[in-house]
Amino acid sequence: MSVQENSNNNFNWLYYALGLFFGVLTGAIITQNYIFALLGGVLGLLTAGLFLNAIVKGRKY
Repeated sequence: MSVQENSNNNFNWLYYALGLFFGVLTGAIITQNYIFALLGGVLGLLTAGLFLNAIVKGRKY
């Protein structure tokens, strides 16, 4: 039962989705170029991964 309960409270995908979305949005607004918008998305995903592994790691919900 605890495995199913743990997977229901796993919102790591949300951090990655928000990092990707706002990275692409920031890159598109600042440079107005699709290549840098994709680069912004990659940097947003890396920032989300850093946030999850360094700051949120071990936090109990």
